[in-house]
Amino acid sequence: MKARFLSSVVVAALVGAGLALVAAGALADDGKPDPTNAHARMALFRDVNFVSTCRFSHRAPDDPIVFPGKPGLSHDHSFVGNVSTNAFSTLASLKAARATTCERPGDTAAYWMPTLMVDGNVVLPRGATIYYRRPTTDHVRPFPQGLKMVAGDTHATTPQSLRVTFWNCGVATTIPPSSSAPACPDELGSGLRLHVNFPNCWDGKRLDSEDHKSHMAYSVAGACPATQPVAVPAISLIYRYPVTGQHEVELMSGGQYSGHADFFNAWDAHTLAHLVDSCLNALRHCGRGN
Repeated sequence: MKARFLSSVVVAALVGAGLALVAAGALADDGKPDPTNAHARMALFRDVNFVSTCRFSHRAPDDPIVFPGKPGLSHDHSFVGNVSTNAFSTLASLKAARATTCERPGDTAAYWMPTLMVDGNVVLPRGATIYYRRPTTDHVRPFPQGLKMVAGDTHATTPQSLRVTFWNCGVATTIPPSSSAPACPDELGSGLRLHVNFPNCWDGKRLDSEDHKSHMAYSVAGACPATQPVAVPAISLIYRYPVTGQHEVELMSGGQYSGHADFFNAWDAHTLAHLVDSCLNALRHCGRGN
């Protein structure tokens, strides 16, 4: 009975998706996606996601992806998620720790960003909001266990693409995304945010690469490139800081343009697979508690 119900949910989602595509003019006369209307086609997936919210865990000059086994060699990072993350972290150690600052008990992955300095003082994030989205028309697969990746450029001294990283003050304000940290209004729901968007296409083979990026790619117009053909969830990592007003803001990696983040997948595999299938592949928004 449970399997039948799940099937009916997926069918209903796909039927609804087809109706939405027709309404958007994204289907051709033969009922297949119209490749000339990628914008309308991708509008269907705009609100398809699930969310993980995580408290701040700890900070340290460690990076188990870029400098594995070398404590203190990295610039300072602020960690959320798995509470055990350090320079010596491996998939085995992260899985063994089990403890996480994330509300979803199955989210034992490790996430980190460079630590923030405001007027010369360290400011820790209130926490992180992490969106797992579906920006592709391809069937989405869960991340393989132990996948590592870095998004953004730690050495950037000029603005990066706003599609990869940006600052804002939260959705409760009208402050647009910016390469530079804005002066956020002192009002409810406001506060400085740093966003980093990860690539969502995997080569299907490597869990890491020499530059920690080449095994991954960003989809374009809803499709993954031939070199990284496997669609995986698109992570948007958002750190929320208790900062409003005008200040001197700098990341420990240097300046305001060097926004970047790291992800080390140690999710409970069953939990992640369920969320990918019942939310992303079923074309649903699942929020924080679904």
